[in-house]
Amino acid sequence: MSADLQSQVLSLLDDVLSLGGRAQQFQASTPLLGAVPELDSMAVVSLITGMEERLGISVEDDEIDGDVFATVGSLVDFVSAKLG
Repeated sequence: MSADLQSQVLSLLDDVLSLGGRAQQFQASTPLLGAVPELDSMAVVSLITGMEERLGISVEDDEIDGDVFATVGSLVDFVSAKLG
């Protein structure tokens, strides 16, 4: 997992969820879905849109499930796979 990519994902989480810098303390093992109150279903949609816009990836509806947003690491791995 690229530290730069993780940093970009954390920055996106921080911005989209309005965490005020809290995301910068997250590690790859930090749980997201169900653990970060700000990450609700609407925030997931906003996060996907943000990833598409900022990182230049395209995410199909059937590619997204709870496992993608389980931890910071699983989200970064998903983005990494999308980037090829």
